[in-house]
Formats: sequence, C-alpha cells, structure tokens
Amino acid sequence: MPFLDLLRPVSDEELRQLSAQNPGWQLERWEDGRLIVSPVGGESGHLEALLLGQLYRWNQEKGLGYLFSSSTGFRFPSGAVLSPDAAFVLRHRWLSLSPEEREGFPSLVPDAAFEIRSRSQSLEELRQKAQAYLAQGVGLVVLLDPYAHQVEVLRPGRAERYQDPESVSLDPELPGFALKAQELFL
Repeated sequence: MPFLDLLRPVSDEELRQLSAQNPGWQLERWEDGRLIVSPVGGESGHLEALLLGQLYRWNQEKGLGYLFSSSTGFRFPSGAVLSPDAAFVLRHRWLSLSPEEREGFPSLVPDAAFEIRSRSQSLEELRQKAQAYLAQGVGLVVLLDPYAHQVEVLRPGRAERYQDPESVSLDPELPGFALKAQELFL
C-alpha cells in the first residue's frame, strides 16, 4: 500500500490492508476516523482465549448465537469499526445478514462485548470504549481487569463493579452464563 496519510480518516479498505500488513496489532477506527492501535501480547492473547473458551462452552450448550474474537471488526452505525476482545451476536440477528454482509466488517452491533485490559491500556480507556459500545446499542459490556482482579458489567443506564469475584452472572443477556472471573485474573 502506498504512503498513508494518518491525519485523515481511514477507509474500510485501508483499515483491512493495514491489519493484514501488521499481524499482531489490533487496529480499530473511532467514528471520527482516528485509529486505535493496540499490540496483542502473550498474556492478553491467553486471557482472550480463556474467555472465548468459557463463552464457547456456554454457547455450545445453549446454541443462542455466534461468538467472535478480537480479529473481528464490527462497523457501528456511527461509522466506527471496533473489535471487542470477544463478542456475542444472537443467531437470528447474524443470520439476517446476507453472506456478503457477513464478510469484511459486518454492519452489526454485537449483543454483548467483552474487553480485557492489557498493561498498555488504562481502565479509563476501556470505560470510554464501553460507553461507545453502549451508545451504539450494545446491550451488555463486560470489562475485565486481570491486574486489579476486577470485573465491571455495564448495561444501558447502569454499571456494576465486582472486586475479586469467583464468578459473575451475565443473565439475562446471556441466559445461564456465569463468567468464571478467577480464570481470567493474573
């Protein structure tokens, strides 16, 4: 790709190309076109895999929808393309998209989004991202801080904070799912 002027908004195609050319970096775009660039380190990748494993086992039993890793960018109504560390979309909503719409950055707001704080991020940065998710219609946002052993569960109009919990129920959005938080703490 030729020289890219990062002082202007980045298109979907440029974002895809930048992502392909920079493996190991998570690239996202705010609604104003600014890029968010985060390296994915060993601990972050490991915790993401553990989280996805918990969600996978739950979803295999319930069969309610589809799971997505941080490599999936969702195009939000605002124009932002954000990639939660893990996301869940109800089956009927995902299947309502055409096969073409499921490629690239799906124009779909996840039903649930999860973010795991890495050493290079502040909890305040994750809270800002969580507010962006909620403003765009995500019904459940879970922030995990593996260093402070903290879980924040955000829903429209309310937030709950748990310090060093064994598990955290995510009913009713994820029926029967209890996040095993201790697995995700360092």
